[in-house]
Amino acid sequence: MPHQVDLHVGQRLRQRRTLLGMTQQKLADAVGIKFQQIQKYESGANRISASRLWVIARALEVPVSHFFEGLTEEERALHENGEHEDGVIAPEVFHQKETIDLIRAYYNLKEAPRKRLLDLAKTLADAAA
Repeated sequence: MPHQVDLHVGQRLRQRRTLLGMTQQKLADAVGIKFQQIQKYESGANRISASRLWVIARALEVPVSHFFEGLTEEERALHENGEHEDGVIAPEVFHQKETIDLIRAYYNLKEAPRKRLLDLAKTLADAAA
């Protein structure tokens, strides 16, 4: 069974790659490995060496520390809605295609409609609580 840290790093890798709209093949080409290896890293099946993580971080334009952010929060119990007790959203939520699509659409809006959409979402969330 994969170690929790390897799973977390793989999830953060997948999240960043997906957010950039980058395929596994494109990332693999940038790093100089086969795309199957990226799949194994993302699933936590294979551990990423320090030097490889550094190269991946450069290809994804993030610091190496990005892959470890939120690690301690992930170990806490989650509420049913995907939030931690302290209101922090669980990292798994950001791996869903729907979430990524929503974030991309949101940032493609101009500032005024984006603010209105955010206000609407907050109102709906409050009404559902």
